[in-house]
Amino acid sequence: MVRCFKELKDNEYKTSASQVVYNSGLQIPMVKGDLTNLPSHAKQFIAEKAELMTPTGIYVCDGTKADMEYLIAELGKEGGIKPLKAYENNWIVRTDPRDVARVESKTYMNTPDKFQTVCHTADGVAPIMGNWIGDEDYGKELDSRFPGCMAGRTMYVIPFSMGPIGGPLSKIGIELTDSKYVVLCMIIMTRVGTKVFEALGNNPFVRGIHTLGCPLPLQIELKVPSWPCYPEKTIISHRPAQREIWSFGSGYGGNSLLGKKCFALRIAMNIARDEGWMAEHMLIMGITPPGGKERFIAAAFPSACGKTNLAMLEPPPAMSDWKVQVIGDDIAWMRFRADGQLVGINPEAGFFGVAPGTSYSTNPMAMRTMQKNSIFTNTAETADGEYFWEGLEKEMKNKDVEITTWLNEKWKIGMPGKAAHPNSRFTTPASQCPIIHPNWEDPAGVPIDAFLFGGRRPEGVPLVYESFSWAHGIFVGAQLKSEATAAAEHAGKSVMHDPFAMRPFMGYNFGKYMEHWLSLNKPPHKVPRIYHVNWFRLNAQGKFLWPGFGENLRVLEWVLKRLDGDNSIGEESPIGILPKKGSINLKGIEDQVQWDELFSLPKQYWQDDCKEVRKFIEDQIGPDLPAAVRAELDAQEQRINAMK
Repeated sequence: MVRCFKELKDNEYKTSASQVVYNSGLQIPMVKGDLTNLPSHAKQFIAEKAELMTPTGIYVCDGTKADMEYLIAELGKEGGIKPLKAYENNWIVRTDPRDVARVESKTYMNTPDKFQTVCHTADGVAPIMGNWIGDEDYGKELDSRFPGCMAGRTMYVIPFSMGPIGGPLSKIGIELTDSKYVVLCMIIMTRVGTKVFEALGNNPFVRGIHTLGCPLPLQIELKVPSWPCYPEKTIISHRPAQREIWSFGSGYGGNSLLGKKCFALRIAMNIARDEGWMAEHMLIMGITPPGGKERFIAAAFPSACGKTNLAMLEPPPAMSDWKVQVIGDDIAWMRFRADGQLVGINPEAGFFGVAPGTSYSTNPMAMRTMQKNSIFTNTAETADGEYFWEGLEKEMKNKDVEITTWLNEKWKIGMPGKAAHPNSRFTTPASQCPIIHPNWEDPAGVPIDAFLFGGRRPEGVPLVYESFSWAHGIFVGAQLKSEATAAAEHAGKSVMHDPFAMRPFMGYNFGKYMEHWLSLNKPPHKVPRIYHVNWFRLNAQGKFLWPGFGENLRVLEWVLKRLDGDNSIGEESPIGILPKKGSINLKGIEDQVQWDELFSLPKQYWQDDCKEVRKFIEDQIGPDLPAAVRAELDAQEQRINAMK
């Protein structure tokens, strides 16, 4: 480790309003902003990395409308963004086809001890919950990439807060990047501005370093000139002890918006473990029955499994007098109050949602949210200046309109191929959502009453069941599985393990993570009840057994009744507490639901599943599995084997 971890001493640099000057003689002009009055540790971080990456100028972002307009104009000159003329301030971006998703295989955690990051897997078994890299290799990888990586480009300084600025559950980060697209999306997704520096004071912050890896003059050939990236050398790496993230070569959101998965999950869960709270891949929604008490539910689903749809659920006609409001659609930070109640915030300020499949019929609230001030990445564009993706065919006014695909090819509805990339995204301000909760930015958080886990399980798994206990619920989360989606570089429809919906985002040893969950069940903590849901079970003909979308509120109604103490609506099964037949309101959809099939527990399926889960645990977690969770595995296997 030579250059990337160099720390300047206070007497090695000074700052002025116009430039950063080093004893080495390097001078970097300030394009916008002034480093003079920043907290000294923030100023030092910026100076260190500027000396390392040698940008031509430094631009301190303030997150204002003027910032957005300037960056959009500059990116537009490069051909990197264009307006969608049918809307107010909506924009479309197309990436390099090699840079369209998270690159889990190139995402690393750097810790002194390998088993701080990954579990003791079985011999010859590669861990799937985290990639470890040691200090020596880590230093070599960074030193081969970052020195001089911003030559010829501006370094943008993004001071941002995850959560309301100054809130007790909030944390501050600073991201350095040479990507205008990243700045624009970070302004939407986080709270960016000079007030962040004021709130920071002398407190620690998460350090984010991101580069496209394409210094000028270019040393590599770009396949898409308006989207610089370096896929062959992409790496996303984290140093949890130092609260630091280094990202090279990718501009895609999950790899470059360092406030999102990198900070809000991988780094934050390390901080949460140290400080006794929770950073989870969960939505938070508020549900109020007619004349009843509002409850808040947090739900963990793998990416592209309907979290945003559930968070913004529109009640079906039969339940139109219910109220659903969204706090957040992706990430929850939660702490226990002094009275033992778990409270949570959405640390983000925007929605970074999967576009294909989103429509007025599946998620009208998301559609209404994105009608202005939004960025669309790798969607298609119509000749009328509208966005388009698969799932909108029936809602198009002009079904014969010419469409330009995400690959910049001409296309029309009905032609072969896809117009939008399956992982194309909308980035939109959460404040624009018609059902955003009035307390969504309350720094004190909202009370969390239940956790839901769920994934795409086409067979065997019932619509909903409740865990027997906190420890059993942790086991339920640990055995979570789902079909692979386009959110990462996986292909096909194979059912993959995704414990707690955190497999791609695990920031430390998963066994220790479960130990942390187990440790939270202590006085005066009131831990939430835990449920498992599956909207995706299929019948023998391959049709969904449950209508889903807004009708999912019927399942949540059953959950709320359980939270209110109604024990008459549940019955024990080998896997948990199932709804008693008829205890879920099916008024108006009786003909669409075959209850017995939807809630059946095929013995052979569950015996096979139990064996497969045990093998997964032995292979992937091994001796790191907490004894309490192993006891739940053994007990469930015994119950399943005893089924008639």
